[in-house]
Amino acid sequence: MTYVVTENCIMCKFTDCVEVCPVDCFYEGENTLVIHPDECIDCGVCEPECPADAIRPDTEPDMEKWVEFNRKYSELWPVITRKKDPMPGYDDMDGKPGKLEQYFSEAPGEGD
Repeated sequence: MTYVVTENCIMCKFTDCVEVCPVDCFYEGENTLVIHPDECIDCGVCEPECPADAIRPDTEPDMEKWVEFNRKYSELWPVITRKKDPMPGYDDMDGKPGKLEQYFSEAPGEGD
């Protein structure tokens, strides 16, 4: 099992989760985060820290695409281990459907 970041992180990018991760397996894109599924130790401490409820276990239905999404971008983006401010306008974006198709950016974030 592993945990993965899902669509609701896009355009919110809360980073409360990265501070509690004991293995630093979060990676930062321009407008979202991902978890490297091969580095995650399945401890689950990140899941309750996410204000957007965007971190889910891969054992939930239909998570295969998110495991691959997280794997792909964690190999391209820089690691992030410290908390930053969420994205501007996150209040309006939290829970908005269709964020992957409309807003996702493949560009890397700044990392640490």
